Amino acid sequence: MEIILEYGSFLLITGCVFGFFMAWGIGANDVANAMGTSVGARALTLFQAILVACIFEFAGAYLAGGEVTSTIRKDIIDPNILSGSPDLLVYGMLSSLLAAGTWLLIASYKGWPVSTTHSIVGAIVGFAAVGISMDAVVWNKVTTIISSWVVSPLMAGTISFLIFKSVQILILDTEDPFANAKKFVPGYMFLVGFVIAMVTFLKGLKHVGLDLSFQQSLLFSSAFGVVIALLGTAFLKGVDNSSKQRGDVVFDGVERVFAVLMVFTACAMAFAHGSNDVANAVGPLAAVANIVQSGGEIAAKSSMPWWILLLGGSGIVAGLIMLGYRVIETVGRNITELTPSRGFAAELAAATTVVLASGTGLPISTTHTLVGAVLGVGLARGISAVNARVVGKIILSWIITLPVGAGLSILFFFIFKAIFS
Repeated sequence: MEIILEYGSFLLITGCVFGFFMAWGIGANDVANAMGTSVGARALTLFQAILVACIFEFAGAYLAGGEVTSTIRKDIIDPNILSGSPDLLVYGMLSSLLAAGTWLLIASYKGWPVSTTHSIVGAIVGFAAVGISMDAVVWNKVTTIISSWVVSPLMAGTISFLIFKSVQILILDTEDPFANAKKFVPGYMFLVGFVIAMVTFLKGLKHVGLDLSFQQSLLFSSAFGVVIALLGTAFLKGVDNSSKQRGDVVFDGVERVFAVLMVFTACAMAFAHGSNDVANAVGPLAAVANIVQSGGEIAAKSSMPWWILLLGGSGIVAGLIMLGYRVIETVGRNITELTPSRGFAAELAAATTVVLASGTGLPISTTHTLVGAVLGVGLARGISAVNARVVGKIILSWIITLPVGAGLSILFFFIFKAIFS
């Protein structure tokens, strides 16, 4: 307790620096893979994708990311065990932020899309199990999180496979693809509007006082889907069937129709992602801030000050601008070749998976979901359309995320303990 009172300001400033670093890692890795499909499909240029992500990720993180965050991220630690030693929890949260941020920096530099949730979970489990006691970890929660390695990509891959197959049957493989695109794409636009609204209502807006039931969310999302379909239909009237150059690719009228659709999907996905995943950076920081400001008390819940959300949103934007292009390249171009129709199928599948997981309580990883969706689109065109070497590297990086996060966190935890004890 004396350590908290004596070094409180220093610990809080350190927490802010590490929290910004972790948010920077989320921007460089997680946000980048969310934008990767749009860039890979040439629906957006790299500059446009970064601009869209900066605006909508920040808006999502700041406006809808303020859920009353549990002091212990993901309920992985039993707070009762630590009630007599708040300094250990502060060291642990600082170590977790620094460890997860370090791993995300390495992974982003290598262009590996890894799970930020798994990075922070591995880090918290590491310091708690080794630095405090094995009993401090709620192991059944950890097992549930690990199961999402399989659940997320399989679910998203299956959905994206089915969506792209429907696009092939209804539009691409018909006698008049352009006419069919104009006929069926408003239906897909309804789906996009509906699914993205569901993501936002279920996972975002409860943070700003709009806690809607599942039935209310369904009703509002359906209305939102209809509005988007009507707007999209008006938009499509301006698209003709001529071929135009986009980057290094020439698109026909059909793909240009899907490119219009993908711009909206990218904006909405960025908002939903920002509101959901900013908690990986600000959750542990909120815990440190509350312990320091209360003089050492560990609360069951901790409020989320506005300045922490601002710090998290700013870190996300900085990471995306500085290093995001490497992961964008991996997800958008190296797994399989994407066009707007394929990229749309992947993004819609990823968003649908998040909605289904929210509704059923299944564990989910945004990164694994997106990569699985891109894989599903690739496999819909045959196994040869997927770059097996790149996929192998990505899966290996997923497997080592938890142990690397845990190992780094244990190291940093004992360094902090040695410095302050």
